[in-house]
Amino acid sequence: MAKYGEGDKRWIVEDRPDGTNVHNWHWAETNCLEWSRSFFNKHLSGAVVLAGEGNLFLNIKRIEKVDGEAYVNVRKGKIIPGYELSVSASWEGEAKDSEGKTLLKAEGLVEMPYIADENAGEDPEIRFSVKDEGPIGKTLKEAMVAKGKPLILEKVRVYVEAMAKGGPCKDELEAKKVAPKSAAAAAKQEGGASPVVTAAAAEEKKKKKKKEDKKGFKTITLTEKFNCRAKDIYEILMDENRWKGFTQSNAKISREVGGQISVFDGSVTGTNLELEEGKLIVQKWRFGSWPDGLDSTVKLAFEEPEPGVTVVKLTHTDIPEEDRYGNATVAKNTERGWRDLIFHRIRAVFGFGI
Repeated sequence: MAKYGEGDKRWIVEDRPDGTNVHNWHWAETNCLEWSRSFFNKHLSGAVVLAGEGNLFLNIKRIEKVDGEAYVNVRKGKIIPGYELSVSASWEGEAKDSEGKTLLKAEGLVEMPYIADENAGEDPEIRFSVKDEGPIGKTLKEAMVAKGKPLILEKVRVYVEAMAKGGPCKDELEAKKVAPKSAAAAAKQEGGASPVVTAAAAEEKKKKKKKEDKKGFKTITLTEKFNCRAKDIYEILMDENRWKGFTQSNAKISREVGGQISVFDGSVTGTNLELEEGKLIVQKWRFGSWPDGLDSTVKLAFEEPEPGVTVVKLTHTDIPEEDRYGNATVAKNTERGWRDLIFHRIRAVFGFGI
């Protein structure tokens, strides 16, 4: 299988001077690796395997890594998923006697070295290990194999089915299918207004929105509240070890103005422009899938209206409408990433809910 972004050039339509995508012939490719990490974290982290059966308690602790590649190609509405992943998770167990006294607490690993689209109809290999190889530790491991393996395989099947339907592109593809019907229905409800008129109004709204952004680029604005001090959120976003903790991916973050940053395993790189502890972070950001030479600007402003409550205002400007592969959901995916992979994960890991 070809590496992400290195497809056969015969399938790639060169850019035309008029910018036209003739018959949508070229591939629209979406990188799904971060979405895949989020998927496995959501479906497996914290999953209960046994809750007292045979005086055993087992659960999957967290996803330790999701490495490899995952993407979805869409051409003329046809979805072509591609993925080769290595997934590992930690598990923990406890054995008690008949009186409820703990006999042993043990930890171990679950490893799936190869989940791939070419084996989509087959269950992947799953390896189980335990740190304590004593009799009780082995009993916990055997119970994990017996009860945990079916649960894990079921979640893998859900992942395979989700990728077959478009992964993170599914909602957009579904919206395109129902859009014409919805427009006609809305027109009918409003007294038989022509779908053409409705389309014209939508186009006018679209043009108005474009005036707000630089041509060919978009802006994201989000406001999030956290139940903590502003300095706590600032520290989490500027500390590479904490980034690794809530995203389950590698990060390198300079704490100096002019210093370099690299997050999500190098998928995002940039530079610190302004830093004011507990108040402001301004950085240049670019994704590896963007056309060369394009950088966006991230501004995170922190306000603390009352002690223990922090409001984070995000403004992410100069996001290109399309990536280098013709994928036109860059802004949508970026907004989803901020919300689901950063802000929501911080709440989940550090408990700063509102």
